[in-house]
Amino acid sequence: MKIYNNYLLILFIIIFTSCSKENSYTPLIADENEELSGGKTTVFNEGVRAFELQASNLKGDNALFFFTGNSLFNQNWVTAPASTTGRDGLGPFFNARACSTCHFRDGRGRAPEILGEINHGLLLRLSTPGITSTGASNPDPIYGRQLQDQSIQNTTTQGTFEINYTPVVVSYSSGETVTLRKPTYTIKSLAYGSLATDIQISPRVAQQMIGLGLLEAIPKNTILEYADENDVNSDGISGKPNYVWNVEANKATLGRFGWKANQPTIKQQVAAAFAGDLGLTSSLFPNENCPDGVDCSQFPNGGTPEVTNKALSRVTIYSSTLGVPARRNHDDQEILEGKELFNTINCTACHIPKMKTGTHTIPALENQTIRAYTDLLLHDMGNGLADNAADFKATGKEWRTPPLWGIGLIETVNGHTNLLHDGRARNIEEAILWHGGEAEKSQLAFINLPATERNKILAFIKSL
Repeated sequence: MKIYNNYLLILFIIIFTSCSKENSYTPLIADENEELSGGKTTVFNEGVRAFELQASNLKGDNALFFFTGNSLFNQNWVTAPASTTGRDGLGPFFNARACSTCHFRDGRGRAPEILGEINHGLLLRLSTPGITSTGASNPDPIYGRQLQDQSIQNTTTQGTFEINYTPVVVSYSSGETVTLRKPTYTIKSLAYGSLATDIQISPRVAQQMIGLGLLEAIPKNTILEYADENDVNSDGISGKPNYVWNVEANKATLGRFGWKANQPTIKQQVAAAFAGDLGLTSSLFPNENCPDGVDCSQFPNGGTPEVTNKALSRVTIYSSTLGVPARRNHDDQEILEGKELFNTINCTACHIPKMKTGTHTIPALENQTIRAYTDLLLHDMGNGLADNAADFKATGKEWRTPPLWGIGLIETVNGHTNLLHDGRARNIEEAILWHGGEAEKSQLAFINLPATERNKILAFIKSL
């Protein structure tokens, strides 16, 4: 009987120990308020309108001005003269008839799928070597800084472009392969002369509009804390600020917006888009964009300027106060494991998870803890993504770290998952595999992970 009792005791210890080991796993826990990507501006919508809603904490006049700006942003501008004097003056050369043509539902554009397609959201910036007195790159002598592929009636369009893709195969350490696509751009049917022989072409896809005011409200010193242009700490990451010409300040200031951080404020970003994309003048950019040799004065305009200061202000407020969608499944264990892996392979060296905003002219944007996953700095992304076109302090291989918030809802809102500055990546996985330069170590670490762990990282990014 004693032997039997000892056997039972041993069996109990084995079972208890085994159960203890099985139950020793400690669940991962999400950070407090991690789902609030935009702080108190966060909106809870996972549908097609996820990017269109005003910040949840927006109040007073700004909440009313939001809707006026929304109208100016979304409705088509027309050719002057017109009865609709509040939105006439389109062109004479342009890329779109409305801001929302490229930023559909305040989301992300894509590359055209067929030759001559319009309403897609990709344009071609043009430059030649050398800089102007403001530090900007030299424009093409005839076509300026941007190919405008549409025009008003009775006017010959500047030209068109087509894209051809070359396959690039990437192999995982486990043996699977992914075929990427590398684009080549050909400008065709130029109506006003040839491009410069040393022309530099930089394709740019329209980015989503959410959270821009929060990025503007991040203190300059906070951004500069992450800069390490000379890689003093020898970690291979050398974030660099771009300093660009601020028209209102009449001097170079920190760039925050655009694929190469080439705009200093939302107001200037909006005014530049009105000028370059829609052919509309404003107090910041009062001159029409016409090819060299074409007299702009022969075309009717919508006033001087065509976009009034009031209208520019309303669109700026609208662009500043679109709410950021909340995270989905932020406390799911697979998502949290993906978050840890994202940190482990050092993606957070550039995609900074969390920052706090400072002061802003719009109170709703002030003192918010946000999770944009960007440092707003320039990084060398390698030869694979290079456009070889400088943009103020940005070299031909440097790009601003794009915010990741909302990335998992682009398909829902815009019906595609194309990423990177030219839309070449057809999903998040391809975007990661295109990372080179300073991000090459993280890219290689991703390639060497087993498929289960790669999928966890992808699931985490999709939750943002």
